[in-house]
Amino acid sequence: MDRILVLGGGVGGTLTANLLARRLKKRIDAGDVDLAVVDASGAHVYQPGFMYIAMGGERAEKLEKRERALLDKRIRLIIGTVNHVDEAAGAVSLTDGTVLPYDHLVLATGARILPEAIEHFETEAHHFYTAAAALKLRLALDAFTGGKIVVGIASMPYKCPPAPLEVSFLIESELRERGLRDKAEVHFCSPISRAFTIESVSEMATPILEEKGIELHTFFNVEAIDPERKLVLSLEGEELPYDLLVLVPPHKGQQFLIDSGLAPAPGGWLPTDRHTLRVGGRENVYALGDATDLPLSKAGSTAHFEAPVVVEGIVAAVERRVAKGKHARYEGNVMCFFEIGDGKGTLLRFDYDHPPKPPKPSALWHLGKIVFNKTYFHTVPKGRV
Repeated sequence: MDRILVLGGGVGGTLTANLLARRLKKRIDAGDVDLAVVDASGAHVYQPGFMYIAMGGERAEKLEKRERALLDKRIRLIIGTVNHVDEAAGAVSLTDGTVLPYDHLVLATGARILPEAIEHFETEAHHFYTAAAALKLRLALDAFTGGKIVVGIASMPYKCPPAPLEVSFLIESELRERGLRDKAEVHFCSPISRAFTIESVSEMATPILEEKGIELHTFFNVEAIDPERKLVLSLEGEELPYDLLVLVPPHKGQQFLIDSGLAPAPGGWLPTDRHTLRVGGRENVYALGDATDLPLSKAGSTAHFEAPVVVEGIVAAVERRVAKGKHARYEGNVMCFFEIGDGKGTLLRFDYDHPPKPPKPSALWHLGKIVFNKTYFHTVPKGRV
């Protein structure tokens, strides 16, 4: 029997498992393949919706579904927290002592946020990377009547790279709608030499920042927060005053990946082959989504394109053949919508060799993102798109 174990019930893990169940259903039904997903909570959360909680257009309960309801009936769901991966034994142990043997392992373990890594973050700064934090930011925006709003990035890499810029644009639009724009300053702090990591996207975003009167601060790597003076300080020595501070918290890979020797410290990102998505040259261990060290967006859309490649690799191994067809190699495909405020958006579509060429922002792309958000649970995790 081939035992396939998927760690993580987010978009990457759920989609991979469902596609595997579809491709291997006869073997699963015959008892030749066992397919299981391990998830810590048993709840599948649509994380891109958190930004819309912060902007007042979404509710947390609409962003969560039972993982069991999204999985093919042939897939076993195991609710538990991973403690260790024993490669020599080919087994994963959970914190409750359960040991799960595997022949093929998929690491769709996501990223964890560490706001506590920066002193005073949790009392002074806001973010939108959990539903609770996004709601807290919404309440702070409701109470805001004027002053300096600073949006920044505490460290790289982080989930959903466009999100800080999107939030800056959306906040600025809201301030105008509420008649507060002349009473407020909006500042966007980038840790690199331009507004966004990808040059073509930065070239699109920078004029929009200027048009909206959002001040861009480059080479601003957040080092500390001074709560008494209401200052956010950069490694480069810049000090920026704030009345409302919104920061992307530090991100890392899962600690058990470091402890198991699969990912290097301190970041914990899995060393992943850019085409096969195998981890560290291992033939039977794959990674996708936020957990990898690939030079790509940590986003559900990335995992969406990676999943069929992982599936083809595992199916080929089960069928004792080499991977073939259009999903034999991952070429860095990513596609995501990008909000710019005022009911407009654009689209980022790119791969390893072709940078994005964002179309002119329009209401059409904004509508596309809204439709995608509303239909997500019916389409993406189940492999319907």
